[in-house]
Amino acid sequence: MSKRPITVQAAAALEAVEGAAAVGFGVFTGVETATGGAVDPPSAIGVTVLALAGGLGMLACARGLLRADQWSRAPTVLTQLFALPIAWSLWQSDRPAVAGPMAAVAVLALVTVLSPPSTAWLITDHDEDEAGEHDEGADALENAEPEPEPERAQGHGEPRSLGQRLKDRLKEQPTKD
Repeated sequence: MSKRPITVQAAAALEAVEGAAAVGFGVFTGVETATGGAVDPPSAIGVTVLALAGGLGMLACARGLLRADQWSRAPTVLTQLFALPIAWSLWQSDRPAVAGPMAAVAVLALVTVLSPPSTAWLITDHDEDEAGEHDEGADALENAEPEPEPERAQGHGEPRSLGQRLKDRLKEQPTKD
């Protein structure tokens, strides 16, 4: 499998930190509700469920990023876009100790997951690489074909852009008749 870019590792780590924090908050509000410390128990139950589900979802996205699962990128971006208004609300509620780090992590996660190395790595199909590594073992390495030259634009010596490669992949997809 091709080497995972540091930007993907960073995005996954940041998403996992947020997921762990959300799960921790969900557990805290759940325990507080169960012990009778919640002011509004029905709302606290809702917050508990949402925090636990959201946190587990973020942890799944972090795992998906590390495994190069293409589905994981969009929910990771969405969780960061949701985190920014929450951080702003916390800032306006005079909670800068929570708002500042939350906003910083959200911005860093957005930058890392949307960076060109992350995008290029996440749109590459790594399933074929994994099958060769696990199924065939050392024989796969000995009999492996040399890696092709970088894809070039027609009639030019320049590598094709990411957008052009995406368009070409879409053209290769089977269509419904």
